[in-house]
Amino acid sequence: MEKVILVDEYDNEIGIEEKIKTHQAGLLHRAFSVFIVNKNGDLLLQQRSLNKYHSAGLWTNTCCSHPRPNENVTNAAERRLQEEMGFTTKLKPIFQFIYNVAFENGLSEHEYDHVLLGEYNGEISINEQEVADFKFVALDAIEDLIATTPEQFTTWFRIAFPRLKQWLQANSH
Repeated sequence: MEKVILVDEYDNEIGIEEKIKTHQAGLLHRAFSVFIVNKNGDLLLQQRSLNKYHSAGLWTNTCCSHPRPNENVTNAAERRLQEEMGFTTKLKPIFQFIYNVAFENGLSEHEYDHVLLGEYNGEISINEQEVADFKFVALDAIEDLIATTPEQFTTWFRIAFPRLKQWLQANSH
């Protein structure tokens, strides 16, 4: 049974709970979202598998998940990137945010989400149990798509993307 780390609003660990119970009860828990860009600055999006228990088939950031108990966020993000997208690269934590959204199926995501950024330009080998498709997309094009068809993107991606774009613009050399 997969377990997640319950946290308070300051990301202090307050307990461990089964993943499904956490999502049924809407408990705040630690999560991460990985954003990978290529050398051109395009963002690697993934389309979530149609088998996912929520947000199935929606486009989102490169990968996301939850660290396991006693696993740090960066190590968990690197592990999950390999599991979902078939590659690893150095990841840098850049910001965090909290969001809370209920889904039609009675589950919810109430996450303290750590956002990590990396660059990658090599081969991608998706895990088809997790990922339906992937593509690199220019940031301005993503911004336009979110404005015109927000329903094709996950909730957390729509929250995190403007912050990511702002961070990238402020930190470009």
